[in-house]
Amino acid sequence: MDRTDTSPATTPFYAEQAGECRLFEHAFRQRLPVLLKGPTGCGKTRFVEHMAARLGRPLVTVSCHDDLTAADLVGRFLIGDGNTVWNDGPLARAVRTGAICYLDEVVEARKDTTVVLHPLADDRRVLPIERTGELLQATPEFMLVASYNPGYQNLLKNLKPSTRQRFVALVFDYPRPEVEQRIIETEAGADAALSARLIKLATALRRLIDQDLEETVSTRLLVVAARLIVSGLPPLTACRAAIVDALTDDLDTASALDQVVQAVLSHDA
Repeated sequence: MDRTDTSPATTPFYAEQAGECRLFEHAFRQRLPVLLKGPTGCGKTRFVEHMAARLGRPLVTVSCHDDLTAADLVGRFLIGDGNTVWNDGPLARAVRTGAICYLDEVVEARKDTTVVLHPLADDRRVLPIERTGELLQATPEFMLVASYNPGYQNLLKNLKPSTRQRFVALVFDYPRPEVEQRIIETEAGADAALSARLIKLATALRRLIDQDLEETVSTRLLVVAARLIVSGLPPLTACRAAIVDALTDDLDTASALDQVVQAVLSHDA
């Protein structure tokens, strides 16, 4: 459910877009929580990993889902060797140790779960642990970060205004072509020619507005396709596996996307 990175050896690569690193640093110094909004695969998680390493803070990542309970975040009593022992959840661990706690896709969590964030996300910066009666005060270095994809937002899955308005918001989108090309070259070890072809393909696919797609091609998928091509897989095969078949299960939609892939890659071959 959660992952803790306590001592990143190096700072993960991240291509800054519009001053978001500086804003994040200001929020960290002012002890303000941050909400990242943007489509799937645009770099939100990599951004948090980059900033945690840059600030020298351990990172606790929680992948939110429908069954995530408040106890999963805060903690619970466990029985072992005949004794009942309290066991901190990832949120409580982050609060105690001054880590950055990253709640990935926070809207996937149940509403009654996200309510426990409220006293942490305002000036109180406390986490009440009802089962032990402890009122856990966050250390100065603790930071709460959450992300979600507005493309999936609907009446049943969104953030309550009382939750949203406690956060500083950062809006993410797919990078500008020249930045995205640099990301592909860096992450996949691709040359400039291959990266440029994939950017051209992404531009063509993102212009499609009549296809039944929940999401369009992300930077993440472009990097995966580039890695497969660099490893020796034919470009058409790599793009079908990493992009077309990853975006849809519908045969007609896949066929339409595949035609675009063939047209772009064959023209540039």
